[in-house]
Amino acid sequence: MARIPLLMPQLGESIAEATIVRLIAQPGEDVAGDNDVMEVETNKAVMGVVAPCSGKLVELRAVEGESYAVGATLGYLEVADADAERMGYLEPEENGSSSQPTGSMPAGAPEKPKKQRVAKPEIKQSDKPEPTIKGLPVPAHAGGAAFLSPRMKARMTELGLSAADLAGVAGSGAGGRVTIEDFERFMENLDQQKVTEASSMRVAVADAMRRSWTRPLATVVLPVELDKMLAHRKASSEKAGVSLYALRALAIALSENSAPAGRLIGNQVIHPGSIDIGFAVEAEDGVLVPVIRSADKHSLKELMPIYARLVELARQRRLSPKDMGQCISTVTNYGTFGLTLATPIPLPEQTVLLGLGAGRVEPKWDKEKQQFLPVTNACFTLSFDHRVLDGGAAGRLLTRIAELLNHPEQL
Repeated sequence: MARIPLLMPQLGESIAEATIVRLIAQPGEDVAGDNDVMEVETNKAVMGVVAPCSGKLVELRAVEGESYAVGATLGYLEVADADAERMGYLEPEENGSSSQPTGSMPAGAPEKPKKQRVAKPEIKQSDKPEPTIKGLPVPAHAGGAAFLSPRMKARMTELGLSAADLAGVAGSGAGGRVTIEDFERFMENLDQQKVTEASSMRVAVADAMRRSWTRPLATVVLPVELDKMLAHRKASSEKAGVSLYALRALAIALSENSAPAGRLIGNQVIHPGSIDIGFAVEAEDGVLVPVIRSADKHSLKELMPIYARLVELARQRRLSPKDMGQCISTVTNYGTFGLTLATPIPLPEQTVLLGLGAGRVEPKWDKEKQQFLPVTNACFTLSFDHRVLDGGAAGRLLTRIAELLNHPEQL
């Protein structure tokens, strides 16, 4: 039997660490290959760490509530030599080392010792990751500083802080420069206030929004009539939500012209290779964005089970890495909170984001009947990177989405 390490796996792009939330197996227990040994939480989801093969958990180093870097040793498994060799932890035996040709050595001569099969040395890695993002609560009444002294920048680097963390510090130095004394007073003031630890998801959302805000963003608004879509939904045996109708309409519109979803890299607009659309799902202390791949190639009916599965996994924070990230746009339905208008921010890698406001019954003048008739209107917003799109192009995209929603049979 060989002893091999149980390592923290790579759980997704840009994820460097995860927190142990539940230990499923205990030392001395047998575990089956590809079964969960423990559950870990990243800033996006809860996932399992699986045993690479069947064996016995002989040592457990992981502690619930602690964070460990990708590649860190969480414990050790005792497995069959064949499994350890297959995974590269044992050196294979030399051919013919177990037998000797007749007459190869004199009778009574001592046998040549066999080569010892030993596990490859383990690469040492730090089990305790260094935090890459930290946040500080900032008083809402404070003004932001425009300058930071070199000494202040060094102090921020030492503490792992960014300029955004100190945006509430009003500098007293020349030209509004933040001095070390300003910083110390700010920190002392924080110590006297109630402070709660920000969750990993909240920190991730904050970092994404900080990166998004480095671009010039704008929003256009269009009232959209929903009566035909609602009638189509009512007549359908399987009823899709308004967000899925909008997602499908957005996917069709972008498949007709992908330029609005392109990304500006240098002096080139890079068009998307696939119409992958995300949608916002509220989770504990944050928002997750599951992604429907190639949404333009599936009908509304075909998208319904995919959408339902992703919503359920998102609410449980059990989305897999392939179910998240690398989407060209997002649909967010802030109307579920009763909001009629908002200006949501696209993710850093996205150019456009479609927002849905709450529907309201309003009077509309009918020229033929010469009277006001009730219609259900909702304000749809399209937030966009103004470097890639202007108001006209954004307005045309939003108008096309409205047209498709008024012909729901085409979805």
